[in-house]
Amino acid sequence: MVPAASDLGSCAPSPGPRAAMRRTREEVDATLQIAKLDPAELLPAVHCLAFRPEAAGDLCLLELEPALCQQLQAGSSLVIRGDKDEPAVLCSKDKTYDLKIADTSNMLLVIPGCKTPDQLKMEETHCNLTHTEIFGFSNNYWELRRCRPKLKKLKRLLMENTYEGPDSQKEKDSNCSKYTTEDLLDQIQASEEEIMARLQVLNACEIGGYWRILEFDYEMKLLTHVTQLVDSESWSFSKVPLSISLQELGPLEPEEMIEHCLKCYGRKYIEEGEVYFELSADKICRATAQMLLQNAVKFNLAEFQEVWQQSVPEGMITRLDQLKGLALVDRHSRPEIIFLLKVDDLPEDNQERFNSLFSLREKWTEEDIVPYIKDLCGEKQTTGALLTKYARSSMQNGVKVYNSRRPIS
Repeated sequence: MVPAASDLGSCAPSPGPRAAMRRTREEVDATLQIAKLDPAELLPAVHCLAFRPEAAGDLCLLELEPALCQQLQAGSSLVIRGDKDEPAVLCSKDKTYDLKIADTSNMLLVIPGCKTPDQLKMEETHCNLTHTEIFGFSNNYWELRRCRPKLKKLKRLLMENTYEGPDSQKEKDSNCSKYTTEDLLDQIQASEEEIMARLQVLNACEIGGYWRILEFDYEMKLLTHVTQLVDSESWSFSKVPLSISLQELGPLEPEEMIEHCLKCYGRKYIEEGEVYFELSADKICRATAQMLLQNAVKFNLAEFQEVWQQSVPEGMITRLDQLKGLALVDRHSRPEIIFLLKVDDLPEDNQERFNSLFSLREKWTEEDIVPYIKDLCGEKQTTGALLTKYARSSMQNGVKVYNSRRPIS
């Protein structure tokens, strides 16, 4: 018993059900008197607790937020994911949580059918004694902390066997690794919705039931087919008809690959019953820049900007802000240079990410570093908070710059 729920007289569990049965109302009242508690300040119901002979002491208790409880009650599932060498996470349909053990100084008792003080207040209770058996107990419980999904592994798995087209020799090799949705759910520490959203960001597509990332050269080949068709037909990049595109390019590449390319680089819409795509100039310019930079360690910035502008379709304008998180400009070198630095290739752990960035460059402006850390922000966290925790700011020639808080080897 606990105050306001029942009698304090049965607070300590009895050694067994028989001992609990011998306790009478008079004994409870006498215990209250010894404890100097006023029965009027307590609810009248009395629970006499006793451990059942087979009470389990190896229970795993999990503390859930109300929203997760409601999902479980509605029939949804929670899944624990992680390989043997990975800390376990718990995933709902759309969120990922770290699992942490929380110790408690009070023993937690599992009592089926036990009513809370609020439930007892809503009932007409009399001064009755209820003899209740304890089903199990524990000195700790698992608590959940919302965390970022661990998605770095997803790209690594899919990059093991990129798709180079239907005629590629790799497609004839049955030993090449391929992953279905179920395979990814089994291996990636993230919720299903987070995995699906990441697959879309990676421009992955399902081919024959397996998720694949297109080899970048093959992706650019498809994009070139599309942009050349737009040019030859004098279409607007904001209105590319799907049916005619498939009809014209179908003899060159599989229709599903042409449509996938349009989805990756455009926005689908329907007008007068026809499906069209509005191609994104920013995405096409960004992909073209990656194609130019991937084979060069460093590129003279002025020369790159000239070649880049010449390489994109006519009418599109290239801008350096299209390359955030893809390429980095060094304005302190002479001449100024640009080189490929993809945020996807950086470590997923916060400290490791900052160590990697500060190993590459000692001091960063906020404009340069933010594209490489914004994906680290958790729920309600800002890049400013990350910089405060992992970096130290100073002024250099009137500009705020950031360097590492700890020595970088």
